[in-house]
Amino acid sequence: MPHFTIEYSANLDGRLDIAAVCEVVRKAAVETGIFPLGGIRVRAVKCEHYAIADARQDYGFLDMVLRIGEGRDLKTRQKAGEHVFQVLSKYLDPVFAASKFALSFDMQINDKDVSWKRNNIHDALKAEAAHG
Repeated sequence: MPHFTIEYSANLDGRLDIAAVCEVVRKAAVETGIFPLGGIRVRAVKCEHYAIADARQDYGFLDMVLRIGEGRDLKTRQKAGEHVFQVLSKYLDPVFAASKFALSFDMQINDKDVSWKRNNIHDALKAEAAHG
């Protein structure tokens, strides 16, 4: 259940293709090899109201949180997180070069005892793979 949630400052709209950011993150998650394809979700939420540092309106941010299920050791999580962060960071190099910008990424582990899911995407992908 790798679910990536991206929050970003509204002033990035003219400087950044957020749909492309979502795809960059999705591809990077696949590349790690540790997340089931049918569970990957990437969503972005524009923050219309925000305050950054000394309140200059040209400062921007993108904050990403990844929620995952239990079962992966720390080294595996760190390697995957570092890969996703580096790919995203590199994609955002033009934003860093052109403006004052903050990027952050945190990974959280869901407690299986209080996390409910229902998903038939996994089965659909398996069926497609089996039948070409």
